[in-house]
Amino acid sequence: MRLNENILLLGKKVVLVPYTSEHVPRYHEWMKSEELQRLTASEPLTLEEEYSMQQSWREDADKCTFIVMDAEKWQAQPRTTEESCMAGDVNLFLTDPGEPSLGEIEVMIAEPSCRGKGFGTEAVLMMMSYGVTKLGLTKFEAKIGQGNEPSIRMFRKLHFEQVAVSSVFQEVTLRLTVTERERQWLLEQTSHVEEKRYRDGLSESR
Repeated sequence: MRLNENILLLGKKVVLVPYTSEHVPRYHEWMKSEELQRLTASEPLTLEEEYSMQQSWREDADKCTFIVMDAEKWQAQPRTTEESCMAGDVNLFLTDPGEPSLGEIEVMIAEPSCRGKGFGTEAVLMMMSYGVTKLGLTKFEAKIGQGNEPSIRMFRKLHFEQVAVSSVFQEVTLRLTVTERERQWLLEQTSHVEEKRYRDGLSESR
C-alpha cells in the first residue's frame, strides 16, 4: 500500500516502518523457520520471490504492511542498521469488497529475543489505530492457528471475540467491531504514538 510508504509510527516499545527492500534479507531468514511457517500458514519462498512479494505488497491497495522495530535498539544505536532492529511485522488486509470497512489483521514477532515483551500488543494497537483513523475501518478480524495460544490470548485481551473455528484450516477467527466506546479506548491506548515521515523520523528521533 502506497499510503503508508513514507509513514513512521513511533511507540513506546516498537517503531513501525514501511516494508522496504532493505528489510527483505532479514525477513527471508525469519521465514526459513519451520515454526514461523506453521504459525503463519506460510510456504517458504526464495529470496527472489521474497523481493517480488515485498514489491507487490507495496503496490497493492488492499495490503498495509509495517515492519516492527525494537524501539530501544532503533533509538539508542544511531549507527546501527534498520535490519538489526527488526522484530517482526504487522499487516492489514482489506480483501472483502463487500465489506470495505473490514480489515484482517495479523502480527508476527519473529525475533525470539523480542517475544514476551508486549511488542505484538503495541504493534496491533498501533496498526488498529492507523486502520481506524487513516483507512476508515470499523471492524477487524484475526485468523489464528488453533495451536497459537499466546496470539489468541493477546487478541482476546484487546477485546476481540471468537466468532468461528475451522477444523479444515485448524484456525480460529476472532472479530472486533469498533463501536464509539471501542474507538475511544483504542485512541487512548495509542495516544502516545507519534506519526513522522519515515526517513525524516529516522534522523529526528535518533
